[in-house]
Amino acid sequence: MVIVCGIEEAGRGPVIGPMVMAGVTIEDKDEERFREIGVKDSKLLTPERREALFDRIKKMAKDIDIVILSPKDIDDTLMHPTMNLNWLEAVTSANIINKLKPETAILDCPSPNLQAYSDYVRKNLKDKSIKIISEHKADVNYPVVSAASIIAKVTRDREIKKIKDKIRKDFGSGYPSDPRTVKFLAENYDKYDKESIFRKTWISYKRVAGKKKQKDLLGF
Repeated sequence: MVIVCGIEEAGRGPVIGPMVMAGVTIEDKDEERFREIGVKDSKLLTPERREALFDRIKKMAKDIDIVILSPKDIDDTLMHPTMNLNWLEAVTSANIINKLKPETAILDCPSPNLQAYSDYVRKNLKDKSIKIISEHKADVNYPVVSAASIIAKVTRDREIKKIKDKIRKDFGSGYPSDPRTVKFLAENYDKYDKESIFRKTWISYKRVAGKKKQKDLLGF
């Protein structure tokens, strides 16, 4: 029996809201059970199906850890001279592994350099004997990573709903490609500092804020 952990994120790209990372552990002999109940990459499932699988995964898993990284957490990281979003994911993955203590951890790697990413994760592990498998498309190829992607996605969707309920406005998905998000950002980028909903290090945010600053300087 080997305890396997799958780790995946949701919300890496949005300009609004948190990024969520989730780790799911299960005994290797039971991993196929995830596939049997319809677990797959969260992007291939409807919101309703993800919600239905969320509770089933939590019941079947040996353990789960969820980390919610706020826009401020992300901005603080990206303003550090030696950090970037990939390293933030790697450090968070290591923290999840340290908590869940699997024998094998499978990561959906965001970096084109698989070895460098794996090495960075391992550097932050307390137990260096843990086997690290770092692959692109791991959320498609490994049921336990697919399960983690569902846990992360459902959690992020719930966090986005909390923000919308709190500010009483619908800004869409929070992604820069969403017209509703673009409109909301243009009209509200300088609001909601207390709620910390915007990732101010994002180019889409800087572009809007920069245009406004330029207009003010020109006296418009």
